[in-house]
Formats: sequence, C-alpha cells, structure tokens
Amino acid sequence: MARQDGMIYVRVTKDEWKKIHERMAEAGMKNMSAFIRKMALNGYLIKLDLTDVKEVLRLLHINSNNLNQYAKRANETGSIYEADIKDLQKSHQEILQLMGEILDRLSSI
Repeated sequence: MARQDGMIYVRVTKDEWKKIHERMAEAGMKNMSAFIRKMALNGYLIKLDLTDVKEVLRLLHINSNNLNQYAKRANETGSIYEADIKDLQKSHQEILQLMGEILDRLSSI
C-alpha cells in the first residue's frame, strides 16, 4: 500500500488562534501540528439535546406568570384561593423533578 501524506490548511480568526494556543498550553503541547492532529483524531465533540431544558424553562415561565397573577389578586382582594396555591406547589414539584432528571442525565455525560 502506498503511503500518502497530505496537508490541511485551515483559516482561523485572531480569537480562534488565541483560543487554540490557550488549549495547547492547557494540554501541555507546544507543537501546533501535533495538537491539531490529536484533536482531529481523538478529540471529543459534545452536542447536547437541550429540548427538555427548554421545556422546563417554558414551565418555569408559566409558573412565574401564575405566581404573579396570584400575588396581584392577593394584593387587590386581600385573599387567595387554597386550590391556586396547591396547583402552584404541584407545578413547582413537577419542575423540580424534571430538573433533577435533566441533571442526572447531564452528569452521566
């Protein structure tokens, strides 16, 4: 089998150049070619699916709006319904559970 060597040219911005040198220093490497090869062949690429985080954020937004409405009603009328508070507590517990599941999943990466 014939040996085939090649060259790869990559353009980077000044900020990217600086970041590459910082990462090389963190890795204890001085040879950029060796570092680039190592990263290209053995580096990690992490792509996270954060749709569940977006859903939790949406639920938090809804919960916050409900809490604001309850506070507004309490300020206007001087009272609030117990069922509203229980509903808010239930929603809050569901959000906490979802966040716990997300954190468990992320910690296993």
